[in-house]
Amino acid sequence: MHPRILVLFLLLSSLSASAQIYEIGGFLGGSNYIGDIGKTDYIAPHELAYGFLFRWNKSPRHSWRISYTQSKITADDAESTSPARVQRGYAFENDIKELSVGLEFDFFDFNLHDSKPKFTPYIYTGLSYLSYNGLFYVAGEPKYDTTHNTAAIPMILGVKGRIFDHFVLGIESGARFSFRDDLDGSNPTNENLSNVRFGNLRSNDWYVFTGVTLTYTFGNKPCFCSN
Repeated sequence: MHPRILVLFLLLSSLSASAQIYEIGGFLGGSNYIGDIGKTDYIAPHELAYGFLFRWNKSPRHSWRISYTQSKITADDAESTSPARVQRGYAFENDIKELSVGLEFDFFDFNLHDSKPKFTPYIYTGLSYLSYNGLFYVAGEPKYDTTHNTAAIPMILGVKGRIFDHFVLGIESGARFSFRDDLDGSNPTNENLSNVRFGNLRSNDWYVFTGVTLTYTFGNKPCFCSN
């Protein structure tokens, strides 16, 4: 069994005996990257992104959340509005896999114990563990290095609502600030490749996931009491 799947299974098993409402489901949408190659649009999903998520609703206004998302990110200087980038003519693609843990805050009361229709905007942040392929360029062509890992800070804004008794549908878009500047190969971490660095070396890369979530609620209905 994959280690990430095992961690999630153990987490669900340990929580199943508690008197809370849980949600488990999937994410489907698209991704885009913001960095030193190609366009600089902030939200422009054009590559398939998918994954799963789990929520532990601790109160009507906040939830602990764990998610796993993977996608391909791509960019092409030929699509940029910058003449310098178009003339340079670089392009790349990379595979990214993200495991994220953090806190989701609901702007409105989202007590799933209440049978009334529920709808709320929400924000989410936390800490992400990111795995991707190291890249560098030789004569303008991208070359693959070993698999690299780093951290990222997710900043997600979305809306969600209960559509049936046990289903919650959401739409969200979230930018991730990575702690590295080599998702696109512009700033390789390998010191032996320092001579092939380019672009803004003081600005780390970003990536964005935009899409829909669908979760199934389960577990004992909570009593969100103050005592």
